[in-house]
Amino acid sequence: MTTVQGARARARIEITAAIKDEARTQLAAEGAAKLSLRAVARELGMVSSALYRYFPSRDDLLTALIVDAYDALGAAAEQAASATAGQRPLDRWTAVCRAVRAWAVAHPHEYALIYGSPVPGYTAPQDTIGPAARVGLVLIEITRGAHHGEGVALVPLPEALAPEAARLAADIAPDLPPALAVTLVAAWSQLFGLVSFELFGHFQNIVEDRDTFFATAARRLGQDVGLLPRG
Repeated sequence: MTTVQGARARARIEITAAIKDEARTQLAAEGAAKLSLRAVARELGMVSSALYRYFPSRDDLLTALIVDAYDALGAAAEQAASATAGQRPLDRWTAVCRAVRAWAVAHPHEYALIYGSPVPGYTAPQDTIGPAARVGLVLIEITRGAHHGEGVALVPLPEALAPEAARLAADIAPDLPPALAVTLVAAWSQLFGLVSFELFGHFQNIVEDRDTFFATAARRLGQDVGLLPRG
């Protein structure tokens, strides 16, 4: 790469970052449904045609923001898992859940973009699937380590759920018992239900000590999966 090409590449990275930053500002002020490429261009002192060279449509910009949000959330979960390596699986599970909540509380508008109401007229492309799975994969890996290590307390499943359990296991963790796949998906959805209830105001005038409440609830989700408490 020549010096000129290198300078152009750096400029493109910087302008792309500036566009995303301004778009996030708009998300906080107006919500995802009102995100406008023209408004972003205006705030950055760009003509719309120039911005379209970076993001051809609003949906392209939304997708970039969604992927960034999922990746940032996934990175927070992965860092918590890495920081607790060697600890008991239930403690690691709880630490990852708390990292998810901490990221969401610190980035409420980005959280709302990925776990709030769908944006009218927008359909997420395949590009978002991998980033969206990162938190789930961390929880699966912790559970996998427990299953192959100290063991898990498997909960018997109703016979009627056996076909769905087998399908889920084949999709997300073929090496784990189908019963674990069911409890993992249930716990994953409940984790984000807890976070969403807090961020979207549903705990108002109900839960006051939210740190302790969340930590306790997250730990119980791990126990529901079958992770064994200390002792």
